[in-house]
Amino acid sequence: MPVDWIWGLVGGLMIGTAAAVFLLGTGRIMGASGIVGGLIDGSGTDKSTTIAFLVGLVGMPTLMTLGGWQVSTNATPVPWLLIAGGLCVGIGTRFANGCTSGHGVCGMSRLSVRGFAATIAYIGAGAVTVTLLRVGMGL
Repeated sequence: MPVDWIWGLVGGLMIGTAAAVFLLGTGRIMGASGIVGGLIDGSGTDKSTTIAFLVGLVGMPTLMTLGGWQVSTNATPVPWLLIAGGLCVGIGTRFANGCTSGHGVCGMSRLSVRGFAATIAYIGAGAVTVTLLRVGMGL
């Protein structure tokens, strides 16, 4: 039996733990799009915490790679598709007032109706998008 699912479980536990530590340490919800957006548009209240969060977000995979761990994102090698996907995610997080970490991890763990609704919407939209791209465009 393949054990790749264990890495998803470990990653989920790490994200959940990070969200709890961030909430307990700062009193703020760990929503990555809100944190990045606050840094970009200047609405973030604590720039040092924001920068530390982003350094950790980018730095940990880099350290793992340098340490010999194989880090695989399974992202497509098609540049225009990565750019289009990034733009869609960025625009979608602004429309939804948050992202998967804010709504899915933090919102659902607080039993937020808005968190559940947003999570169902973006998981559904993702499934439809993948289906259309695979069937319609052969990707």
